[in-house]
Amino acid sequence: MIKKAFMGILIFALFFLVTATHAEELMGRVQKVFKPIPMAPPALDRNPITPEKVELGKMLYFDPRLSSSSLISCNTCHNIGMGGDDFQETSTGHGWQKGPRNAPTVLNSIFNLAQFWDGRAPDLKEQAKGPVQAAVEMNNTPERAMETIGSMPGYVEMFKRVFPAEKKPVTFENMAKAIEAFEATLLTPDSPFDKYLKGDANALSAEEKDGLKLFMDKGCYSCHGGINMGGTGYFHFGIFERPKEEITAGDVGRFKVTGSKADEYVFKSPSLRNVALTPPYFHSGKVWRLKDAVAIMGSVQLGISLTKGETEKIVVFLESTTGVQPKVEYPILPASTDKTPKPTLD
Repeated sequence: MIKKAFMGILIFALFFLVTATHAEELMGRVQKVFKPIPMAPPALDRNPITPEKVELGKMLYFDPRLSSSSLISCNTCHNIGMGGDDFQETSTGHGWQKGPRNAPTVLNSIFNLAQFWDGRAPDLKEQAKGPVQAAVEMNNTPERAMETIGSMPGYVEMFKRVFPAEKKPVTFENMAKAIEAFEATLLTPDSPFDKYLKGDANALSAEEKDGLKLFMDKGCYSCHGGINMGGTGYFHFGIFERPKEEITAGDVGRFKVTGSKADEYVFKSPSLRNVALTPPYFHSGKVWRLKDAVAIMGSVQLGISLTKGETEKIVVFLESTTGVQPKVEYPILPASTDKTPKPTLD
């Protein structure tokens, strides 16, 4: 009887040791590929982040008067309270026009190697300039946007405080710098996955760890690694098979930027941080369920057919990447004046 009890204890101990070893191996593998989202943003090249600049950038981010209709702000398509996007297949812009691509999340976007699906903007500053001028989005011009900002004494004083060394601080470039500084602060740290990356083995459930292991073993991390679980490279959409036409929507991706045949159907990999909060998926926004997006990526990018169970476990893991959402107090914006350009709807 004593011998049987001893053997039982020994078997349990060996099982525990093997399980613990496998758990340590998984954590070690994962920590080499991913990094946790930090509590504070990284320093910006040529655009120091200051509290005053962030506050100005926040006001501009929420101000619809940057659009010619005075209806559309940055937050319209990149809603901070909705995971940083707009719950649309493609965004609705000026005159109810539909944009060509799904709005990527603004959260943690500071960690992307470039901005937009095709990477045409090298940083958030240049990205901030694009929608203001796009006819299908805010339908404005730099000159009119600055005429609007310059017509409000509250903004003029803020620009002077934020850019004190400049004789004429109210410029389109400085507007973009301020928005960039604000967007850089929109981080989502402390997700269960982040805690796991910091060494807390109990931060993920057994099912989440199973999904993480599948994510690693199937090769998903090869396009969705790094601090942002994506956004660090450009990849052909359809390595093993072409996605359905309704998903590609005739979009040739980065080819429109480079003109290189090799860049046809190439896109910047999107971040998978908070991905459960940001349907619909892909550049076309045609896929609404995360489990469907995971299954499609398995077939077209990895050349494998994920089982229903595998897909569900990967989705459970991806849900663990949802971090603490930024809490942003809606700003009171400077009052318009008689000199402020009136809205135009055509």
